[in-house]
Amino acid sequence: MAYLPNIVFFLALVFGIGYFARNIRKVIRNIKLGKEVAASDHTSQRWSNVFRIALGQSKMVKRPVAGLLHIIVYLGFIIINIEVLEIIIDGLLGTHRIFAALGSFYGILIGIFELLAVLVFISVIVFWIRRNVLKLQRFWKPEMTSWPKNDANFILYFEMILMTFFLIMNATDVHFQELNQGNWVSKHIAEWFRNAPETTLHLIERTAWWLHILGILIFLNYLYFSKHLHILLAFPNVYYGKIAPKGKFKNLESVTNEVKLMMDPSVDPYAAPAEGTENPAKFGASDVMDLSRTQLLNAYTCTECGRCTSECPANQTGKKLSPRKIMMDTRDRLEEVGKNWDKNGGFQADGKQLLDDYITREELWACTTCNACTEACPVSIDPLSIILDMRQYLVMEQSAAPNELNVMMTNIENNAAPWPFNQMDRANWINEL
Repeated sequence: MAYLPNIVFFLALVFGIGYFARNIRKVIRNIKLGKEVAASDHTSQRWSNVFRIALGQSKMVKRPVAGLLHIIVYLGFIIINIEVLEIIIDGLLGTHRIFAALGSFYGILIGIFELLAVLVFISVIVFWIRRNVLKLQRFWKPEMTSWPKNDANFILYFEMILMTFFLIMNATDVHFQELNQGNWVSKHIAEWFRNAPETTLHLIERTAWWLHILGILIFLNYLYFSKHLHILLAFPNVYYGKIAPKGKFKNLESVTNEVKLMMDPSVDPYAAPAEGTENPAKFGASDVMDLSRTQLLNAYTCTECGRCTSECPANQTGKKLSPRKIMMDTRDRLEEVGKNWDKNGGFQADGKQLLDDYITREELWACTTCNACTEACPVSIDPLSIILDMRQYLVMEQSAAPNELNVMMTNIENNAAPWPFNQMDRANWINEL
């Protein structure tokens, strides 16, 4: 019976990490349903982006208040979770604060952890107030239905509870308090338990210890169901993010070559295209399988912060487009396709697709392609690329461009200009000068 706690801890650890690994494999499988993307170019630039944007949070601080709070929570969780290593070793071996042998360095380390825990707790409260009391507009857009709103709050509650358990665990650890080093915050909390018997303190400490580590395992597995999967995916997402200038359009080689043939009078317009320039099986994208793996990774990485939507001029003028919704819809459809795959051992047509069933044509054509959304995203997500690929499908596969665009393209074809002027009248404006 003496080893029962160690066995229970081992089983909890195996189950928690195993379930998380199983779900992460599903995420990777779903992302690989997209088209493969070459990302072997600009390696130094990509790694620079990872350190500057993902690790350094350089785009977060463009909004100073939210940026500073996020950095505190981000650093707090990374640094405080070093302490999880000690908990795992203690849990498996039956030891107690095995790293205490480090002496004064251990005290400094735990002291920093405690200060960070308080700062994280305060920052999370401010986040909760901004979201639920001040009700910042970007958190209350139509796409933020009950689950996205509740999910955001659940994460905040999780963080507050985990920090509380950590501090109570330290405050009621009699041996740790007697060391009188590292208890920079917990010694003040220990005053609340001053008159409690040592057996009661031990019970509280063990309970907080167990709830803290089990809470971390629950939090880890909750990430798969939550928008906070970005905690893990932000780094690869930034690495595979767009390197080319934001305004650069992705041309199809087959179409480009065809236009060049049409523009060159020395070439027979009915000649067969050169080898290696055959048309793709499908132009653009109507469902998630037509998108690239980077775009699907973008969808899983989106944290629904709404910075993209708050910067979108189309959204600001009352149009239905919300770049955040584009990413949320893509992720929802991808999850639906993944469940279909799990159920049938492969994807079976379900009569649905991303276009029309999730994202409307009105949303797609409301976009001005200004790149405000891609510039605003703290982790290099590119909603515009999905919008453009779906537009390309509408134009090239369904000839379903808006009438105004069809008129413009007809004018360009007939008059070499977007306006309905006769070729002979194009220079008339000179006479007005």
